[in-house]
Amino acid sequence: MSEIIMKTVGGLLAEKARLHPAHEAVVYADRNLRMTYSEFDTYCRKAARGFLQLGIEPGDHMAIWATNTPEWLTTQFATGKMGAVLITVNTNYQTTELEYLLRQSDAKTIILMDQYRDNSYMDMLYELAPELKQCTPGELNAERLPELKTVIVLGDKRYPGTYSWDDVLEAADRVSDERLDAVTDSLDPTDVINMQYTSGTTGFPKGVMLSHTNIVNNAANIAECMELTKEDRMCIPVPFFHCFGCVLGTLACVSVGATMVPEQEFHPERVLETVQKERCTALHGVPTMFIAELNHPNFEQYDLSSLRTGIMAGSNCPVEVMRDVMERMGAREMTIAYGQTESSPVITQTLTTDSLQRKTETIGKALPNVEVKIVEPVTGVEVPRGVQGELCTRGYHVMSGYYKNREATHQAIDEEGWLHTGDLAVMDSAGYCRVTGRIKDMIIRGGENIYPREIEEFLYTHPSVQDVQVVGIPDAVYGEEAVAWIVCKENATLSEEELKEFCQGQIARHKTPKYIAFTDSYPMTASGKIQKFKLRAEGVRRFSGEESQIV
Repeated sequence: MSEIIMKTVGGLLAEKARLHPAHEAVVYADRNLRMTYSEFDTYCRKAARGFLQLGIEPGDHMAIWATNTPEWLTTQFATGKMGAVLITVNTNYQTTELEYLLRQSDAKTIILMDQYRDNSYMDMLYELAPELKQCTPGELNAERLPELKTVIVLGDKRYPGTYSWDDVLEAADRVSDERLDAVTDSLDPTDVINMQYTSGTTGFPKGVMLSHTNIVNNAANIAECMELTKEDRMCIPVPFFHCFGCVLGTLACVSVGATMVPEQEFHPERVLETVQKERCTALHGVPTMFIAELNHPNFEQYDLSSLRTGIMAGSNCPVEVMRDVMERMGAREMTIAYGQTESSPVITQTLTTDSLQRKTETIGKALPNVEVKIVEPVTGVEVPRGVQGELCTRGYHVMSGYYKNREATHQAIDEEGWLHTGDLAVMDSAGYCRVTGRIKDMIIRGGENIYPREIEEFLYTHPSVQDVQVVGIPDAVYGEEAVAWIVCKENATLSEEELKEFCQGQIARHKTPKYIAFTDSYPMTASGKIQKFKLRAEGVRRFSGEESQIV
């Protein structure tokens, strides 16, 4: 096993700037922004000095609400140098969600875009803190957000009561390098440096506290599984506000000195353009992103021959999608990663050399210095290989806990330090795991346990099915029945009767979904996770009035 890396996020970047000063660190292809590791480290140090001058101290909570902008990336590593805890904010949040996060997290500072798509972030913030319009920058005293003092707005427009990003950079000139170095040297790798709010696939968000040690080591292990080196160039279209973007993406690159090529937001054709233009060797995405890229009408026009590796994660990976990514995109060393925010986030990952079968039927095996066991969900007793149970994990990667929520922390992490994921899984003799569902997603129909993943994998094999999600809804006779939500391939036609006929003789009658629903898209978190609880609620609304019958 490799040794645990005892470095801070800022220290990791500084190390790579010393080792590879002239190597390209950051490229924003759409704005022709390019920085070497030396230039990027210097810029992050400047932002860190600016934050200190504005009165932001180590340990203070700083929220950031923006897409994958250069300022977001800079803030990630600048806070890693001066010790403020970076709180990532989902770009899809609305007013109520923002208020909850800012209050629950005790954020003293927020950095934000003024608007995104049809949402005015500034209007939402002014609604929560109208006092901002009259206050001196850095001296906010808002009734609804009592901890919030400093607001920094990205963009050219000036807003009352706020600083601009240029103000941050100008403030840096009044802080010496020696003062920043003293602050940096005082940081402990075990300090919490990042707080991410659980994505809301199952309900109310909780603030996950992650340390430098958590995410630096996880990033390094992830890079090792991908065989990432400084010669790699990674296209990162997944959001920075999620671990997928800022740990599997940016931090994994910095751990080996690779080049980060972020997309400010996801557009399938822009990803294809960027991979071609920048000769990217790695590409990250959730399955729906890869599906959108592969199905884009101009896909064949792009030269993706530079692609080698990457990570597909976030939800189940259909065999056909992985096969197309490996063969049509050429990313033959694509890997699968599994985990959750509470584990920094990756627990298991496949290797670049693993077979297509392992990359689609398993979630890989435990990363270095990570323990995994499968336990009986009720008793907590470890089960033999090949037997289904709850996947639990222990190691450097397990979160410090949920912020201001001891009860939820104790429910998630037991007395021996094992994080209980809530996922059902099976481990084979080689240590490879296969997720069979979530404990909460399991459907119990007439006493039979039904695992949605199994049905989804079968329905994916229908030639007209592009994507499928299966959920359970209450039923008066059988307790629960399955609903299959189907996204058809472009120009394909499919009926409920045809799909049920496809199931006959192929899967057990009790596993055949009683209800088939067609949709163009799924409700998702901004990080690309499908919100099954919303599909379940819509299934109840549509179908619960019908009488149960055996299919």
